[in-house]
Amino acid sequence: MIKLPAWLIRAWTATEPVRRWVMTVLRSVTGPGWAVVVLTVLAWVAAWKLGWVEAAVLAVFGLVTLVIAALFTIGRTHVEVTLTLSPERVRVGQSAIAGFEMTNTGTRRQASVSVRLPVGVSSAHYTAPALAPGETYDDWVTIPAARRGVVPVGPVTTYRSDPWSLVRREVGWTDVKELFIHPEVVPLDEIGTGLLRDLEGLSTLDVSNSDLAFHALRDYVPGDDQRYIHWKSSARLSAVAGEDRFMVRQFLDTRKSHLAVVSDLNAGHFASDDEFEVALSAAASLVVRTILDEMDLTVLCGNHVVLLPTGNYALDPYSRAAMGTTGLQQEFERVSRVAPGASLAVVVTGAGTDFADLQRGRATVPYNVRLLVIRVVLGAAITLRTTGGFAELTIGGLADLPRALRGGLS
Repeated sequence: MIKLPAWLIRAWTATEPVRRWVMTVLRSVTGPGWAVVVLTVLAWVAAWKLGWVEAAVLAVFGLVTLVIAALFTIGRTHVEVTLTLSPERVRVGQSAIAGFEMTNTGTRRQASVSVRLPVGVSSAHYTAPALAPGETYDDWVTIPAARRGVVPVGPVTTYRSDPWSLVRREVGWTDVKELFIHPEVVPLDEIGTGLLRDLEGLSTLDVSNSDLAFHALRDYVPGDDQRYIHWKSSARLSAVAGEDRFMVRQFLDTRKSHLAVVSDLNAGHFASDDEFEVALSAAASLVVRTILDEMDLTVLCGNHVVLLPTGNYALDPYSRAAMGTTGLQQEFERVSRVAPGASLAVVVTGAGTDFADLQRGRATVPYNVRLLVIRVVLGAAITLRTTGGFAELTIGGLADLPRALRGGLS
């Protein structure tokens, strides 16, 4: 490792303000501005080497033009700017409003300034009028939510430029906000009427001394909770036996309804982008219905895992979702890790998923988790088959989902 001399390090540190100013100036020069700079330098070289008077005149003209352009950007902007986005989460087909408010915080009148508000890959441009001290200017733009995704909004930037756009000085005033555009969803019936037999939970074969699902009576043993003694049966048994005999209730364990919604994002499993979008919408519809039913929920979508989400935040992963190469087996393994206590796992996939992959996934998921695979095949008829330890539901479009789920798994 080369050790620099101490005097060089001190000189580099001392010139930091100058270097920062130079970098600011260089960043302010636009593409056309750099073209003028290069032309001016070449003209000076030609005038010096070849003695061309015309080249000298051109060099002087270029230099004067650059100086005049730089003068247009001189001046401080004493303002306070706030950016608002309402709402921050919308669904496809809706719209949001992004607005900014600019207040002159200085003691002098603020000259007119240009304002740029980036929205995704485009920008909205405004011209803020001259503002007296304390005066405020505000404006807004409507953002149509035509496609699912996440749209960055901001930062609000003020800029000064010359008439020839050779020099442009920009100052950013706000942070970037994100507009989440959630996929389209369809209203569904209560999930318990179709997918789960009991809204309170699913009975298991595990015997318990206290729960909701009554199973049988057994003899009382010391230590049993007396609250569960069945007095009528105990009285009849005592009368027959001629001695005090007590019977207690025995229960089957129940589990609170817990739905895990898994979205397959593997590009090879979908025939088209439209099929992929329908699959995401189907998963999002299930998530919305589960939240309305106040059931426990786990959302697995790509790299995002959301446990017990509430409100619109549950659909944020679907705004960021994009097709990739992640294998479906990895998604099944994640269900085992993050939602082993789920009563039902719903995997939404496309037409290209092999049945063998689903069978291997079924073997990965805990046996006590029921599995439903919703396969989206655009234009296909609704079909339901139960095989390999799981149910497979095929739908031909998003509109088929409510009718398909209404019949349940049997």
